Amino acid sequence: MRGRKQWVALGILGVGALASALLVWLRPQAELETPAPVAPLIRIQSVTRAPIEFVVRAHGTVVPRTETDLVAQVAGEIVWVAPELVAGGFFAKGDPLLRIEPADYEAALESARAGLARAKSEHARASKDLARQRQLADQSIAAESRIDDAENAFAVGEAGLREARAKLTQARLDLERTEIRAPYDGRVREESVDIGRFVTRGVAVGTVYAVDYAEVRLPVPDRELSFLDLHLGFQGDAAGEGPAVRLAADFAGGAQSWQGRIVRTEGEIDPRSRTVSVVARIEDPYGRNAQGRVVPLAVGLFVEAEIRGRSVPDAVLLPRSALHDGDRVLVLDAESRLRFRSVDVLRVQGDEVVIGEGLSDGERVCVSPLAAPVEGMSVRVLDDAPELARAGS
Repeated sequence: MRGRKQWVALGILGVGALASALLVWLRPQAELETPAPVAPLIRIQSVTRAPIEFVVRAHGTVVPRTETDLVAQVAGEIVWVAPELVAGGFFAKGDPLLRIEPADYEAALESARAGLARAKSEHARASKDLARQRQLADQSIAAESRIDDAENAFAVGEAGLREARAKLTQARLDLERTEIRAPYDGRVREESVDIGRFVTRGVAVGTVYAVDYAEVRLPVPDRELSFLDLHLGFQGDAAGEGPAVRLAADFAGGAQSWQGRIVRTEGEIDPRSRTVSVVARIEDPYGRNAQGRVVPLAVGLFVEAEIRGRSVPDAVLLPRSALHDGDRVLVLDAESRLRFRSVDVLRVQGDEVVIGEGLSDGERVCVSPLAAPVEGMSVRVLDDAPELARAGS
């Protein structure tokens, strides 16, 4: 009984194995197909040759062209202070800013005038006496000692006269110096005076700076200097006007801009940053001579500068992504294949590159970043495949 069951089980397994073999042998055969390669989708830019002007960017802080400490040249009590002599006050050249009590210096001036009158009288008497003694000597009447005394008295009188004139000049200067006047059109940075304060000679009473024009020191990398029309050597007055510069800053609640010019370069290269500082000048930074209200270019303001550089009469401006291996671009031919082209790279500026020779008007340049482009690669232009462009957007 057991043996019969074993044979039945073996029979069932054999039939199953045979059925499986028949299924495998009779299955349909799938046809293998190689998928067609899909050409990369790229963006292009048509070449347009045109004049291009280089722009060099820098930044710096506005400083006054001249800053001066107001110093008392005589001692005394302050009896008057101009309303403009406060921090931020404006003044014009020659305006009185402060007065020191003049009474002592007026008395000294009167004393010097009296001393001069006395010296003139003594000098005149000594002159007459010398002339008389010489006349007597010519007649062999006067003694030699009398002539010597007369000549000595005349020399003393001359010295006394010069001394009296010098004292009078000094007294006049001291009296004038009791009033401090503005040395130029300017503004007060700070002051430290008040009526009734006693000041001594040499004490600073305030700090002022000129407002006829302001300056901005702009560090420029030495490699950028070739793009600027600057006189790097000594030119004296023949240097003329330098490149125009536009300054910009966020100030007074909005974006502001001012126009100026580069007037000189500093004489040294910073050994750490390898920069050369150029100095921009901005006329009338506070708009004192302007019509209407203007936003001032305040001293201490941090500004961004765009310096107009040299012009190239015929060049091409492309995105930086168009450049490969430093000096090659990919040009699309009539069969939509990429061709490498060596070009003359004039400048790489930010996200753009300026190309000189190597490209002609109307040629199409690939501006898409390709990982591994090869010569003759077939591509599709984005504008030629709108359905893909919509799918990828």
